[in-house]
Amino acid sequence: MSDAVHPGAGRDPATIERYQRLLEIYASYYRPEVRGFESLPEKGPFLVIGNHSGGATPPDMPILMSAWWRQRGVEEPVYGLFHSFFLGLPGVRDPLTKFGALEAGWDAAETVLRDGGIVVVYPGGDHEAFRPWNKRNEIDFAGRTGFIKLALRTGVPIVPAVTHGVQDSIIVLSRGEGLVRYMPHLKRWRLKVMPVMVGPPWGLSFGLPTLPLPAKATVQLGPPIDLRVENGPEAEHDEPYVRACYERVTGRMQSTLDRLAKERGGAPWPVSLVRR
Repeated sequence: MSDAVHPGAGRDPATIERYQRLLEIYASYYRPEVRGFESLPEKGPFLVIGNHSGGATPPDMPILMSAWWRQRGVEEPVYGLFHSFFLGLPGVRDPLTKFGALEAGWDAAETVLRDGGIVVVYPGGDHEAFRPWNKRNEIDFAGRTGFIKLALRTGVPIVPAVTHGVQDSIIVLSRGEGLVRYMPHLKRWRLKVMPVMVGPPWGLSFGLPTLPLPAKATVQLGPPIDLRVENGPEAEHDEPYVRACYERVTGRMQSTLDRLAKERGGAPWPVSLVRR
């Protein structure tokens, strides 16, 4: 019998219930609206895939989860994948684990899904969270297909969670990916960007997080996408099929983001420094 600790064992509904109001207060800065809970499966397992926004302090998961707990309760086994760099910060891992955080890695996610849980993933990571201003309304997972392979391997559906508006709160001029090659310590932390940004309190900054500007966030949950095929889990090794599934999911999410952007209209304030 294995002595391995289940990756989701640290999740504590009592802690979530005790402190969820604090998360709601943080999320409220973005005046959030989360739609589409009626389209979700009644229970897990399923994989929630979102577009990552907001730079160094992305609020997309707090926005989604604070609404989720209000709608579906804190007992539902929902977990989120977090970057190892973030979980490695002092005093971060233990409290976030109680809220359902898992260190990014498909093994832990697969274990949770096979036990009937729900996993929230933002495949674009820092690459997408720091997308430049003129690409703020684009889905950009940088071609990462691991979430597709995970869904095929476990046979679970994918639920899109498309966020619009958060990227309006930061002004990114460049991801600064070229700068990373001169900073080997960033590679050790699995960081791939050194963003060039404009915003308070620094004005122009290189890698330093800026204070978010006022913005309104809308999250649209979409109907589940079932990727299963006759050859079952072996489909994860069929690269053309994996790529086709990736295009199907990201294409549907891009259509949703286009609709949300059109619904909202233009930028929330005049931006003279950046060409749209």
